[in-house]
Amino acid sequence: MFRFANPEYLYLLFILPVLVVGFILLNMQKLKSVKKLGDLKLIKRLMPELSLKRSYLKFWLIFAVIVFGIIVAARPQFGTKIEKVDKKGIELVIAIDVSNSMLARDVNPDRLSKAKQILTRIIDERKNDKVAIVVFAGEAYVQLPMTSDIQSAKIFLENIDPSLVPVQGTVIGSAINIAMNSFTNDKEVDKSIILITDGEDHEDNGVQLAEQAASAGIQINVVGVGTPEGSPVPMSATSNEMKKDNEGNIVVTKLNEEMCKQIAQAGKGMYVRADNSNNALKSLQAELDKLQKKNVEGSAYSEYDEKFQFFAWCMLVLLLVEICIFDKKNKIFRNIRLFR
Repeated sequence: MFRFANPEYLYLLFILPVLVVGFILLNMQKLKSVKKLGDLKLIKRLMPELSLKRSYLKFWLIFAVIVFGIIVAARPQFGTKIEKVDKKGIELVIAIDVSNSMLARDVNPDRLSKAKQILTRIIDERKNDKVAIVVFAGEAYVQLPMTSDIQSAKIFLENIDPSLVPVQGTVIGSAINIAMNSFTNDKEVDKSIILITDGEDHEDNGVQLAEQAASAGIQINVVGVGTPEGSPVPMSATSNEMKKDNEGNIVVTKLNEEMCKQIAQAGKGMYVRADNSNNALKSLQAELDKLQKKNVEGSAYSEYDEKFQFFAWCMLVLLLVEICIFDKKNKIFRNIRLFR
């Protein structure tokens, strides 16, 4: 993908035709003035060191310098470049519940938005870690494979909503299984899963999978979102209409703290409840900081690769050439007839 970082400078290209027209008119005026003095061939013999072709060449050299200068100012960029970076951190898989119950508004503004806020702040603090994202509801999917590109992780996280998983429900066991398979084979790097959910598990193997993860050296920390008292489930993120069951009763979803605590305990991690304070975030960061950090090598994608250097070098070369060309013939190079 090609673009200009400062495209507003490209409007300066519209002055180039004005320069060309001005140069032509100026030379026409000069020619009229010379013709008033006499015959052109005779005047050329009287002024043998004068070279009009040199002045033309100097103009076009300056013209090209201006063009390249405008391009340099506009900063042409092409594609993306990969930068190899060595970071000292851990591998972290974020498993986020995107079931419809996460739209409940018993926390501000709703459970899913609160979860995304917390995870975004965690990612901002874990700049030296590798991160993967798993989304789950009735099924679990890898939304972002393991990467050291933190900016991409934040972009993927912003776009998460219940529509990503068409099958509804909450299969925490499947989410843990997918998360376990998202880590690399590097045994030297400590690994952790952040499971953020309201705990309404429709399976009974979440605790069992957490134990398997712990035995494999993978820590599971659980963030519970919601309140034990519960809240109605909206039809959508922007709707004020609430879901109803087959009997016409409003569906109420409650935070299953007991399930969340059991999974955290089996996964040898910690359980925290997300609220409107920063306590959950601070506790989770402190727990992750306890893990042993190792050198993690990854490929980070920078936004765009700058390509203005070529045009800058062209500018420099043309300026040097223009400086070395005189309007009059040089006595030293008089016998070299480049401008006949």
